[in-house]
Amino acid sequence: MDHLVFAAPDLEEGVRHVESLLGVEMSPGGRHAGFGTHNRLIGFGETSYMEVVGIDPNVPRPERGRWFGLDTLARPRLVTWCAAVDDLDGFLARARVAGVDLGEPMIGSRRREDGTMLSWRMSDPWAGRAGGVLPFFIEWGATPHPGTVLRAACTYQRIRAEHPDADRVRRWCETLGLDIDVTPGNDVRLIATLDTPNGLVDLS
Repeated sequence: MDHLVFAAPDLEEGVRHVESLLGVEMSPGGRHAGFGTHNRLIGFGETSYMEVVGIDPNVPRPERGRWFGLDTLARPRLVTWCAAVDDLDGFLARARVAGVDLGEPMIGSRRREDGTMLSWRMSDPWAGRAGGVLPFFIEWGATPHPGTVLRAACTYQRIRAEHPDADRVRRWCETLGLDIDVTPGNDVRLIATLDTPNGLVDLS
């Protein structure tokens, strides 16, 4: 697990919700170039974190729409997660052979408040991924991982999901080697368990 993505139509609303629930203060993030969003962060350790991402009102809506369904999102919630790989091209090719199409690789970037530009390669975050239960995949390359400069405010424990087609989604997760429990549910729902200053919290 590289990071969790908690999305909110309004970033400050999402930050207030998460800070109150977890009992932490979020760290500054930055703006996602070309995606029309900005974020704040919570560190889990040197190689994992969570971002709260929201619509950047100072940037026009991208032609493809904002990622994570932000243009139609009705309320703040955990929308997806991200897993790290060392060889993104090879991983996507193997997934496609196994019957899981994660789209074509693309480049993302974010400028931190201190001016540092972070860049990465990732699978297409708009690709169909069982409503966000399947993560998108990221290759950081030479960019330092964001977790290295974040205070470890919480500890990630596990992630689980509910999905109307749980058996099929579970098979996909097993094919991709993902550590996530998938159980039947009427709607798609992601639940991450975190050890926080407020105790164990299920974030969904």
